[in-house]
Amino acid sequence: MPTTDPIADFLTRVRNALMARKTYCDVPFSRIKLDLARVLLEAYYIRDFVQVDEGPQGFIRVYLKYTNGRPAIQGLRRVSTPGLRQYVGSRDIPRVRNGLGTAILTTPKGLLTGNQARRAGVGGEILAEIW
Repeated sequence: MPTTDPIADFLTRVRNALMARKTYCDVPFSRIKLDLARVLLEAYYIRDFVQVDEGPQGFIRVYLKYTNGRPAIQGLRRVSTPGLRQYVGSRDIPRVRNGLGTAILTTPKGLLTGNQARRAGVGGEILAEIW
């Protein structure tokens, strides 16, 4: 059954796996989810991810990261939804938790963190905030 919001589904699966103290979680494959996992890895919020080509669609196995028994991701929130898109210019990219968190944006240069988008001088749609 197709989901209405695959990004929210990805974030919810990761959040639920972290709360259950799992070592990994599996999410159905899509290119946007693969890019989202890459951004989370570059921002050191997850240990690793692998693409598994099993079944008709395949899936992405996301290996979660814990530090001293606490999840590396303390919270995450979907910002732009299919019903209410949130776009920002490069000067209006929000700082999440006074710089302790990360905003994830989809830009003309691909999926970027808020800091990367600010440095590149591009704006876009704010997909999520992670802290």
